[in-house]
Amino acid sequence: MRASQDQLIRPRGRRRVLAAGLLAVALAFTSACTADEGGKPSSWQGGSESPAAKATATISEPAADAKDVPASTGITFTTKDAEETTVDLKDAAGKAVEGTLAKDGKTWLPKEALAYGTSYTATVTATGDDGRPATATSTFTTMAKPAKQIRVSSFLGDNQVVGVGMPLIVKFDRAVPEDYRDDVQRRMTVTSTPAQEGIWHWVSPTEIRYRPKVFWKANSKVSYRVQAGGLPMGDGYYGRSDLSVDIKIGSSLIMTVDNKTKRMTVTRNGSVIKTIPVSLGKKSTPSSSGTMVVIEKLRKTVFDTMEELGPEEGYRTKIDFAQRLTWGGEFIHAAPWSEGQQGSVNVSHGCVNVSMANGDWLFRNTQVGDPITVKGTERKLQNGNGWTDWNMSWDEYVKGSALPYAPASPDDAATPTPTPTA
Repeated sequence: MRASQDQLIRPRGRRRVLAAGLLAVALAFTSACTADEGGKPSSWQGGSESPAAKATATISEPAADAKDVPASTGITFTTKDAEETTVDLKDAAGKAVEGTLAKDGKTWLPKEALAYGTSYTATVTATGDDGRPATATSTFTTMAKPAKQIRVSSFLGDNQVVGVGMPLIVKFDRAVPEDYRDDVQRRMTVTSTPAQEGIWHWVSPTEIRYRPKVFWKANSKVSYRVQAGGLPMGDGYYGRSDLSVDIKIGSSLIMTVDNKTKRMTVTRNGSVIKTIPVSLGKKSTPSSSGTMVVIEKLRKTVFDTMEELGPEEGYRTKIDFAQRLTWGGEFIHAAPWSEGQQGSVNVSHGCVNVSMANGDWLFRNTQVGDPITVKGTERKLQNGNGWTDWNMSWDEYVKGSALPYAPASPDDAATPTPTPTA
């Protein structure tokens, strides 16, 4: 469905007629005076056409007169000998559509999904070093609103403040087939101030996450966008709408627990601010060693294992200052019953036990997304048991991207791109 060159070059018949008329006028003047005082030919002589523009432009998608175009469509084009390229998209009423030229210089994406069942005209203008513009146009019509749509949602909402280990989490309410994930990922962009390199990682067919190469820089501003509206997602399904989220990263609070010393070391922005005695999981129910992040915070809750463990081993206990670390039930929480063992003996069922006072202090100073690393226990953290994005090496994490990884340059890192880095 690529437009032919004949479709994209403007007719020039009228221009030739205008040139012929000018020649006739020129001849009338030169019959009275064919040269200036210096004997040089008058500037009225000649009558030839202006030279063609050095640059050229061609629109490949959407093709001219194309119908049923997805509302997510971008304008794909090529240029030759262009010093500057601009793209304009307007609806039938002449209203301009906002958009962004991709870094590769070959694709232009609308800021929002286009309206369904609507005619648009795209114009690509390429200007060479001769200053002459060349244009290509394509008029197309978007598809009717599809019946089968996939909802896209974000775990985080606008203006949330999260920890330096917080992954960006996007979910789809239906599985995205593997063959379509690269297309979806091309429409997912992340920008951060200051600039930081990162990548998207497919956790499952319905969930994708993003993390930087190292922990977020403290007090960063992060924005992420999913241009899924009208995007084909396989089996006749299309994205329901676009998604945009703006968040802020808080201070760098990092917790490290060493089973050997039975101590938690808490640093803020690189400086140790507190050391806390802990009791970890006993040998029959060891805590997991690995890097986790705070998933949720519960000022008061009840741990109930009666159904899981039965009446003999199960328990139902009121808990204060609980901070979830895994889906399997590992928390940091206050445990006044084990304060005598904290710092010396492991007696918990896998949680990080601290005193009431320290549990209160931690609860007041931490936020969702703060990382914690536990070292030296009998059990390794299982990836997927919580937000374990930081429990994988960077090389492992990159393998979860549907697009090839290319390290971002410092200048590129802050720019929205359709690549997996941002």
